[in-house]
Amino acid sequence: MQLEDLGWSAQLEDAFRPHAEVGLIPARIAARHHGPCELLTEYGRIGGVPSGKLERAALPVAGDWVAARRLEGERKAVIEAVLPRRTAFTRKEAWRRTVEQVVAANIDTFFLVASFGQDLNARRLERYLTAAWDSGGTPVIVVNKCDLTEAAAEDLAEVEAIAFGVPVLPVSAATGAGLEALAPYLGRGQTVALLGSSGVGKSTLINRLVGRDVLPTAATSKEGRGRHTTTNRELVPLPGGALLLDTPGMRELQLWADESVLDASFTDVVSHASECRFADCSHLHEPGCAVRGAIEAGALGEERFESYLKLQRELRALEVRKDARLLSEARKERRRRSRSMKNVKY
Repeated sequence: MQLEDLGWSAQLEDAFRPHAEVGLIPARIAARHHGPCELLTEYGRIGGVPSGKLERAALPVAGDWVAARRLEGERKAVIEAVLPRRTAFTRKEAWRRTVEQVVAANIDTFFLVASFGQDLNARRLERYLTAAWDSGGTPVIVVNKCDLTEAAAEDLAEVEAIAFGVPVLPVSAATGAGLEALAPYLGRGQTVALLGSSGVGKSTLINRLVGRDVLPTAATSKEGRGRHTTTNRELVPLPGGALLLDTPGMRELQLWADESVLDASFTDVVSHASECRFADCSHLHEPGCAVRGAIEAGALGEERFESYLKLQRELRALEVRKDARLLSEARKERRRRSRSMKNVKY
């Protein structure tokens, strides 16, 4: 296995040079199982364990490039360092903690996978698009199960109305229809992550692209709900040299981003807002509001604008919680230092 097939680049070569000088090898994280990892290297797939010196926040995730020390006589290595990430898909950790969770790293393209039927939800796709743009990767909307619908044109029109330049590709992982449209994103050394709800066919799509069953799949329930078949994130090499990253279905995607990222996923709202009379227009009651005018004229959907406001409120609230957390941590650090100084003997 050549490093170029895994996404190795000149930038990574430069970043790795100090590690090469002390006998470490480059490896890419194929999967991480809480602690132990699976590594893709020039020597094939080997096991990896993070070094004890790596802090919890610095532990590698699927897609990361790392510097590892091979253990003599074993197909194992100790991960000594994580190389700088080119892109990172992050989200807020579930529940109430205001903590960033890195889902995957060094992703070139995100296939935002939905399926015709109950799962095709424009509001959910807006959230995925926002997270994908924030990651630094390129989003592509893939709508699966086109063989199971008779209203593909109508459904696609609804998705294209919120895509704004993002490709929307109807496919069938079951029959292979439309898969040729994915080829431009699956070149040698390219890494593509599949994101979406359970049951949309992410694992089936990967199996079809690989040419054999490498991931388990399951039929949806009678109510049309997806069943979890993927329990961890894993890089799967394709015959053509690309890598696919399957991810568990997300019941909820809480954003971890700056409000400015909405400019990329809501270009229509931002465009109308730039024409408002007042620079600080709330788009709710001010005279000369171009956004309200666009809604009344039918040029901008009310639901689309409400979705924008919802995500804007969410990201602003996130910033407040981030600031509060930093302030709390700073206070704890001051108290710790104060206690330490009291224990100093002169």
